Amino acid sequence: MEQKNSIAHIAFIMDGNGRWAKARHLPRHLGHKEGCERVSDIYEECLEQGVKVMSLYAFSTENWNRPKAEINHLFNYLDFFFKREHKKLIEKGVRVMVSGDISRLPLKSQKTINKAIEESKNCNKFVFNICLNYGGKAEIVRAAKLFAQEVKDGKINIEDLTEAKFEDYLYTKGLPPVDLLIRTSGEQRTSNYLPWQLAYAEFIFTPTPWPAFTKEEFRKCLEEYYHRSRRFGEIKDEKE
Repeated sequence: MEQKNSIAHIAFIMDGNGRWAKARHLPRHLGHKEGCERVSDIYEECLEQGVKVMSLYAFSTENWNRPKAEINHLFNYLDFFFKREHKKLIEKGVRVMVSGDISRLPLKSQKTINKAIEESKNCNKFVFNICLNYGGKAEIVRAAKLFAQEVKDGKINIEDLTEAKFEDYLYTKGLPPVDLLIRTSGEQRTSNYLPWQLAYAEFIFTPTPWPAFTKEEFRKCLEEYYHRSRRFGEIKDEKE
């Protein structure tokens, strides 16, 4: 695969689980179950491609508006995924981290996630960042409050705030900015996902629903990304 652009951080909006299930006359939760299988495939392909960070929009702050039964299924599949994949993640050098406020999650899920974070904390080959109870606007407000509190406590001066310093208060502290966002199932919006981190990301919107998003589909997206011209506000040779 010819590579014109490097890629350190790739983010996914895993959309279309319910529609995939409906098209097959299956209950929605089985779409989420099949979607978990794709997570395993795609993080393995990220490792193969040399990507360093993978962020997954697993559960947004707005998803609490879904039916309670569907939410319960989602967290059950989350628990199952980590229990099944945990050993393999560590063997492959994958560090698990979470972006979002997990205090509202079921206690069982909190324990599962915290265990994965703790036991993988020394892994340094790849970062598996799962966004749970995450909202981009809420993240920025939280970061502003954390900075303001440090100013109030006399730990920092307001003049010290820069873009780089502000990133220290985000959930994604220490991670590179997102190079590529992929959203499956045809919708063309970011849905309050990583607004700060996506500032100069490339976007690819594929009609393929997440449960059908195979490694081959993923490679097609990477091929498109590698042939794009990323300018970052600069003027480049138009012949490129």
